[in-house]
Amino acid sequence: MTRFAFTIEYDGRPYMGWQRQAHGPSVQQHIEEALGRITGHEPVIHCAGRTDAGVHALAMRAHVDLDKTITPFRLMEALNAHLRPEPIAIVACEAVSEEWHARFSCIARAYEYRILNRRAPLTFEQGLVWRVPQRLDSDAMQVAAQLLIGRHDFTTFRSAQCQADSPLRTLDRLDVIRDGERITVHAKARSFLHHQVRSMVGCLALVGTGTWEVADMKAALDARDRQALGHNAPPDGLYFMRADYP
Repeated sequence: MTRFAFTIEYDGRPYMGWQRQAHGPSVQQHIEEALGRITGHEPVIHCAGRTDAGVHALAMRAHVDLDKTITPFRLMEALNAHLRPEPIAIVACEAVSEEWHARFSCIARAYEYRILNRRAPLTFEQGLVWRVPQRLDSDAMQVAAQLLIGRHDFTTFRSAQCQADSPLRTLDRLDVIRDGERITVHAKARSFLHHQVRSMVGCLALVGTGTWEVADMKAALDARDRQALGHNAPPDGLYFMRADYP
C-alpha cells in the first residue's frame, strides 16, 4: 500500500464544493471516480480543507492510499487524462509516509479573496472574482482587518451549519492589498470555520463602502452572534491557496 499526496487545482464554478454531495457534482467525486477507472475500485481521498460550492483552489493538498504499483508521475498523468474535460488538474503527485495526512498533518491554511472594484460588469472573470461597483476604501478595510488578528471566538463569522466543535480560532494573517481596481484579501490560520473567510470579507467590504465604521468590525466580533454579521461575501472570489506542513 502506497500513500500518494496530490496538489490539486480546480475551478469551483461547476461543483457543489469539494466534498461528495447527494444533490450535485463535487471535486472529490470526480477525482475518486478517476482513481476508480485507474485502479478498479473507488478509494476515498482526504483533503486539507473542504471548499464550498463555487470556491476555487490553486493548491489544494490531498492524499489517497493505493495498493496499485504505479509511479507518482504515471498516476498524475493517468488522473489528468481521466479528469478531462473537468476543470480539475493534478499539478503535483508524490509518494509520502503513511504517517502523513493531508488534513491532520496540516499546520496552516492560506486563502485569497479577490475583489474587482469597478463599475463595469464582468466578462472573462464571471464567477472568478467578486465585483463591487462602489469605491472601496482599502486602507480602512486593512485597519479593520487587523482587529480580527489573534485568537477569538468567531461565532459571528461562522455559518449556522458549521460543524466545528468550537468557534475559537487563531487568525494569523488578514491583509487587504489594492493593486489598481483589484483588491486581494489574504487570510491565514491553522484552520477556519465554515464561511469564516467569506463572512470576514463581506464585513470588510461594508467598512470599505463606509456602511460600517472600523469600530463596527470589533463590535461584530465581540457580539459572538451570527445575527451581528453584516454581509457574507459570495463564493466567487475565494481561492484555497496553500496548505503548510512541518
